[in-house]
Amino acid sequence: MYTKKQVAKTIDHAVLKPEQTDADLKANAEMCIKNNVFSMCVKPCDIKAAAEFLKDSEVKVSCVLSFPHGADATPVKVFQAKQAIEDGTDEIDMVMNIGKFLSGDYEYVLNDIKAVVDVAHKKNRLVKVIQESGFLSLDQIALACELSYEAGADFVKTSTGFGPGGAKPEYIEVMRKTVGDKMKVKASGGIRSWEDAVAFLDQGADRLGIGSTGAVLNGAKAEGDY
Repeated sequence: MYTKKQVAKTIDHAVLKPEQTDADLKANAEMCIKNNVFSMCVKPCDIKAAAEFLKDSEVKVSCVLSFPHGADATPVKVFQAKQAIEDGTDEIDMVMNIGKFLSGDYEYVLNDIKAVVDVAHKKNRLVKVIQESGFLSLDQIALACELSYEAGADFVKTSTGFGPGGAKPEYIEVMRKTVGDKMKVKASGGIRSWEDAVAFLDQGADRLGIGSTGAVLNGAKAEGDY
């Protein structure tokens, strides 16, 4: 049995929809503080504002990078990481280059992740690698986990919330089996109820990416895509 407080402490609350405004950011920050979630995960342009809204709380700032397709050139990702850290992010959720991975160019994928990790770790920031697991087979998910580990990342993560599907038990199972003893695992995308959240934690997920945090923590079924 988990308490509301325990589950809240595993949540990166997502404020990532393209139409979300500055007012939405402020309202979400207030909700995050009230529920004492782990972090608020924001778009790169919102990091400074999020850091300001959250500054007197325990809630950390996390951000996405090369979101949602992972298709930026590596030097652009490196610059984004530097900028995000300068703006005040505590953690970075980067999207793996899905097209290069599916092309079999694993060296590119490894170096792409490593370039961001190198920048982040110099400043003691954690890096989570979003695979967008819905595009991958279970064997490919395992391989993507291995590449993320080899590149020095701290977490593997299922989904952006904008690709096909979302977090699924079989994805978490493969991630835990492949790198669970040496990396952390984040379930993200489509977690819309208390039951969903607790089930992923029971499976061994370390962190949850949730957009409907208020509804999940109140035990209510949340509506919407993220």
